[in-house]
Amino acid sequence: QVQLVESGGGLVQPGGSLRLSCAASGITLDYYTIGWFRQAPGKEREGVSCISNTDGSTYHADSVKGRFTISRDNAKNTVYLQMNSLKPEDTAIYYCAADGIATMCDYGMDYWGKGTLVTVSE
Repeated sequence: QVQLVESGGGLVQPGGSLRLSCAASGITLDYYTIGWFRQAPGKEREGVSCISNTDGSTYHADSVKGRFTISRDNAKNTVYLQMNSLKPEDTAIYYCAADGIATMCDYGMDYWGKGTLVTVSE
């Protein structure tokens, strides 16, 4: 049984940092394209960051470029999202997703976690 479990969310002040983790069981993340998505209250889910299973290339949405970094730790079978210079508009539930065939991320990825809440507020 495949499980993706996100952790690391919480309350942080504007300008602060958090590191989200996506730990997998049942699959080896090194062979999968992994994405981070988020959904803010009243808004649609949006893609945030993606790391490809082919060459490890990464993608970040314009709204987070220069502030967020996606990375893998294959030994821990975990993918991270380092989030710096956080803004109130980054408040959302953050989800990780994995797909064994896709080379880039989309909303139809095979496996999804249940999410972790990030709140950016004074």
